[in-house]
Amino acid sequence: MRRVIDKLGATLSASLTLLVGLCATTLVFVATSHLEEDAASLDFQRRAALRTFTVQRGLEEAVQVLSVINHFYATVGDPTREQFRDFTQPLLEHYPYVRAFAVHRFVADDDRPVFEALRQGLTPDFQITVLADGKQERAPQRPFYLVVDYIEPVSGNQSALGLDMSGNQAFRQALETALASGRPASTLPIRLVQLAPGERGLLVLQPVYRGGVQPDNIEERRAVMIGDTTAVLQVTELVRKILDSAGLLADDEIGVRVFVGPKADETSLVYHHGRALETGYQPLHMAALGALFHQPSGTMASFDIAGQTWHVEISIPPRSVFSDHYGSLLILLAGIVCSLLGAAYLRALALRSNRVQRLVEEKTAELRHTNALLSDDIRARRLAERGLQLRQQAIESSANAIIILSAQEPDYPIEYVNPAFGRITGYSPAEAVGRNIRFLEGRDSDPEGFETVWIAMREKREHNVVLRNYHKDGSELWNDFYIAPVKDDNGAVTHFVAALYDITSMKRYEAELEFQASRDTLTGLINRHMLRYHLDQAIGNAERQKQALWLVFVDLDRFKFVNDTLGHKAGDTLLRTVAGRLRAAVREADSVARLGGDEFIMILPEQDELTLDTRSLQRIMDAVAAPISLGGHTLFMTCSIGVACYPGDGTDGETLIKHADIAMYRGKQTGRNNFQFYTPAMNEQALERLRIEADLRSALDHHEFLLHYQPKVDLASGRVVGSEALIRWQHPQLGMVSPARFIGLAEETGLILPIGAWVLRTACVQCRRWQLDGYGDISVSVNLSVGQFLQKDLVTSIADVLADTGLPPASLELELTESLMMTDVEHAIGILNGLKELGVRLSIDDFGTGYSSLAYLKRFPIDALKIDRSFVRDITIDADDAAITASIISLARHLKLRVIAEGVETDEQLDYLRHYGCDEIQGYLFSPPVPAEKFEQILKQERTMA
Repeated sequence: MRRVIDKLGATLSASLTLLVGLCATTLVFVATSHLEEDAASLDFQRRAALRTFTVQRGLEEAVQVLSVINHFYATVGDPTREQFRDFTQPLLEHYPYVRAFAVHRFVADDDRPVFEALRQGLTPDFQITVLADGKQERAPQRPFYLVVDYIEPVSGNQSALGLDMSGNQAFRQALETALASGRPASTLPIRLVQLAPGERGLLVLQPVYRGGVQPDNIEERRAVMIGDTTAVLQVTELVRKILDSAGLLADDEIGVRVFVGPKADETSLVYHHGRALETGYQPLHMAALGALFHQPSGTMASFDIAGQTWHVEISIPPRSVFSDHYGSLLILLAGIVCSLLGAAYLRALALRSNRVQRLVEEKTAELRHTNALLSDDIRARRLAERGLQLRQQAIESSANAIIILSAQEPDYPIEYVNPAFGRITGYSPAEAVGRNIRFLEGRDSDPEGFETVWIAMREKREHNVVLRNYHKDGSELWNDFYIAPVKDDNGAVTHFVAALYDITSMKRYEAELEFQASRDTLTGLINRHMLRYHLDQAIGNAERQKQALWLVFVDLDRFKFVNDTLGHKAGDTLLRTVAGRLRAAVREADSVARLGGDEFIMILPEQDELTLDTRSLQRIMDAVAAPISLGGHTLFMTCSIGVACYPGDGTDGETLIKHADIAMYRGKQTGRNNFQFYTPAMNEQALERLRIEADLRSALDHHEFLLHYQPKVDLASGRVVGSEALIRWQHPQLGMVSPARFIGLAEETGLILPIGAWVLRTACVQCRRWQLDGYGDISVSVNLSVGQFLQKDLVTSIADVLADTGLPPASLELELTESLMMTDVEHAIGILNGLKELGVRLSIDDFGTGYSSLAYLKRFPIDALKIDRSFVRDITIDADDAAITASIISLARHLKLRVIAEGVETDEQLDYLRHYGCDEIQGYLFSPPVPAEKFEQILKQERTMA
């Protein structure tokens, strides 16, 4: 009986020890597993949000590019196929997920024969067709047709030309939606004639109205609608390329399913990807463990794009429990093993003690009883201490901060923190113990978060909250904070245990995503999307306060020069520098955005008056014009500015940007480095510019260009010693077009390269012809454009022209503008040295109008300076112009350079230039620019200037 009782006592002690160990282990295990589950859930939510955001942003860009096409079509009116092809080709390259851009045109049944006959001139088998039962056939007679008239690219989409969409219910429904909303609208996925069977596409369309103006209501829109512009999208390929461009297809663990339509079901599924969509075997023991934990499985997000609802379903496959709960399972296993070992060890000690007691039965019962009690107590304490030590080691090894707080009100002081607390917060245990947990709270922390913790402790219950605290060094610390009460054997709450999980990196990532969505990643300025929001807000404020609002469009002059000579990395550095200067040049309340490339938009709300101070614009130009050093190169940039005013120049953001853009182009046409205010007349100029640009592309092939030559007269002898070749354009409808109307446009479109090459070769051929006719000392000067100057093979191409024409190099003079060479001095000097090695002569044209310095001027291997006509015009009546002209002549004398004055029109100007020692003149006083035949007559007549 005694032995039975002893065994029962040993078993009871071991059981109590095991129970205490398991309770403590369970408490730590539950707290740790909660932290791990939340970490896995947050990671999944982040990955899901990134994919949803990427798909939505890509779809919005696809719709936005259609608006660009529609705006172009409405602005031009009725572009030619070549214009439509040239405009859409770069967009198709930039947005590869767009299958095609198309234009649908309304054709009445009475006009059908003429319409088909005209189109058959370009496409012999053209006819208006419909898609019936999956086959394309000639369209039956109807009152009107909505025909695919233009489509680019034609290759791969040829079958769509002439297709009548008026009978397509989905297309008509989308068209009605676009008419009602005034914005682009999308069809549901439909069968398209140019796609393979089984493939579906989307048509995103936007109506085009007669006159290019959108009426206010649907009835007026329907009355003036002439057709629509459409973006053709292969829907599955569209989503795949959007995700692939963001690098999200490499991670195929995440499952992505995209639906288009009111409901997300299998009939509306358009795209799926990822291993999460595959079914797989999960071992039985893994499934049993998985039932103990919560794992993220999937999420669904919906958004509207062009009138259609898109659903993005993100899912993740079941993961191994050990991968997400390694720490908590390790704690659980270690706690169970240690508790079992402790209980077994305690029981073994108890039984051994009983055996010893039986060996010493000869001693008194009191002594045996006392010794047994003492032995049991000591061993029990040691085992308990070892169990507590193991749990202490587990807590101290935790990667998350563990805090034990007293339940004593009102401060709930900290009694213990583990080492992870110090790593996360920067505070040592000595600095934390005894203090209130709110010492982590900063001056701008969320007080409500800590207040909820306080309420939970007063109510003695569990609580979880996200807190923004501060590290000891002052840096921001975001954490997920869990707290739970700890009760004694009587059920009274004596302490609280808290776990603190650092989520600062996740919060920073979320902030970075938000920043990237609203900011330009290169310059840090607000981007195109956020510009719309700022502009709408500014217009609303201006309307309420009855004040003006100014929209400033800034475009850098000759930015392409930097990219082509120094590379895109230097171009990016330049854009960042200019962005900082623009931000510093305006008020804090003003907004500065990067529209793209080298284009910037500034929103300047008026606060005190209704007139824009032009000194603000000059301050912006001066900020851009300050020298910039890049990799050993000193750049002098300028900008062209266009200004539009609310409400005079437009009442909505789109119109203000368009008008400011037009004004900026007017500034470029008038010589760059200036600002222009928008006027209604500029609209007509913009349309004329489009017309001239279209005709300019074919002018060279149609031999519409010709050269005039203005004589250059040596003042010492009075004889004609050379000529300046000046281009003219004999337009078949507009007549003789001034270079001022098309040279700037040719530079912008890149046509200046073939035009400049033609001018150089034609001038050299003509000069050599005069030399062979007996005028051996005659020379010719040719202006070099920015585009030509940037050509890598400039020196080689000029050498080839001289060799082909036989013109001596010394008979060719190349004229370069002062501002062109000062954009990048080191690069310019290298090119000029190469040209001098050929033997040609070099001169600086329009000298005095730029910003040269003597330090750079003496390094240029030039032969002559040309005084700009703006100084020569007033030298007899303006003392400043007279002084500048005399100074330029004196400067040239000291640098041993020839001086040529252009624009000489009066005898008084001629006398002044002779008096100060000018070498050569050209101007209407002797002869205007004349055709080659008349110039040859001047040579034959041996005309001289007295």
